[in-house]
Amino acid sequence: QYTSLAFTEALIESGIAGSIGTVGDALDNALMESTIGLYKTELIDRRSSWTGRAEVERETVEWVRWFNADRLHSSIGYQTPIDYETRYREQRTTATSSLEVP
Repeated sequence: QYTSLAFTEALIESGIAGSIGTVGDALDNALMESTIGLYKTELIDRRSSWTGRAEVERETVEWVRWFNADRLHSSIGYQTPIDYETRYREQRTTATSSLEVP
């Protein structure tokens, strides 16, 4: 009931594999529910009041930027996603270079 044909077609056309599983599969929602919980705890519930929808939208955009770029994530060794990806790319480049035959 949550999956539209247009959305599915857009994913296929873009070469993106959807993460939608079978009906009743709770695993699909676990990551999203966890992220929404963090969002509500770290942003929404910390303010006693909001001046309106525009403020919530503006602060949400900043929270998403912070979460994706600057927040220390325990699952990646308390690094920021940017630092983790940079180190990963450096390691991949080094590993690939060492495999090349001169």
